[in-house]
Amino acid sequence: MLSFMRQATRVIGFLFLATLIVTPLLQIVMRGVFNVPMAGAEELARYFLICMTFLGGAYVTWQGGQIRMEEVQGLIPDRPRWVLQLFIEISGVLFFSYMSFAAFVSISKNMSNQTATLEMPFWLFMGPMAIGMACLAIETFAQFMRTLSNRKADEKSTTLT
Repeated sequence: MLSFMRQATRVIGFLFLATLIVTPLLQIVMRGVFNVPMAGAEELARYFLICMTFLGGAYVTWQGGQIRMEEVQGLIPDRPRWVLQLFIEISGVLFFSYMSFAAFVSISKNMSNQTATLEMPFWLFMGPMAIGMACLAIETFAQFMRTLSNRKADEKSTTLT
């Protein structure tokens, strides 16, 4: 199940990246070549950026791409670093779970609202945050369980190119 979620978030992230690139390109072509601007293109591009960011976050976490300050952590002895890593990961699980819960509550209380320009339903606009935060909570929990079962902190190394 976790493997499916990871691959799905990767594919969805790439699709939103493509739409984020194509939308302003279409706006430029429509306005510059045909002299017909696309109404709401800016809001649509912003929405695709939001979707890509929130829905791709779990995949970035799985790949180890989140900012971790590894240079600082590398200065800490192994055992305290393991405890710190566990604390960071469990804090992430709690934070992402809370944010997902808050987003779902916000969606449920604003079902009749919509965005101004595109008149997009509020649930569709806030959905990527709610789902993305839930996926981040799941992925961060998987990282926590891996760290806990390893009984040691991740190796820290800096590669400079």
